[in-house]
Amino acid sequence: MTARKYLVLLAIAVFAACGDVCLGRGMRDFGAVTSANWRLLLTALRDPWILAGIGLLILFFCSYLTALSWADLTYVLPASAFGYILMALLAKVFLHENVTLSRWLGIALVTMGVGFVATGPALTVTEPRRSEAESASAAASIGLDKDGRSDT
Repeated sequence: MTARKYLVLLAIAVFAACGDVCLGRGMRDFGAVTSANWRLLLTALRDPWILAGIGLLILFFCSYLTALSWADLTYVLPASAFGYILMALLAKVFLHENVTLSRWLGIALVTMGVGFVATGPALTVTEPRRSEAESASAAASIGLDKDGRSDT
């Protein structure tokens, strides 16, 4: 895998973690959403933290789509799990969240488990499907009918 592809995977983790932290900060400013004030939720879009979070998550999505264009989902999603560690660190530092030992252990366990998945190939190589015309032509060239039975 090239350095550019590793950079895209890093961008996925960084944009997702930073976007989530910005959304968390913005929603702390907004307050709790309840059945009494849910109609005011759209006003949260005026908060600069919410807007920054949305912008970063759009960048995450673009990076994610880029990675999915050259790798399997089962590779991209686990390879971006580093974002869990980064998000917990950012939440602890910038949001002053209490990240308990059990949460750190859970994050470490998930990240280590992801390491097992990410060691496989990035892309599953499959043969392109033949059209019916190509299959019939190939069968005819070796003396078979369209169902694969001998012509004789």
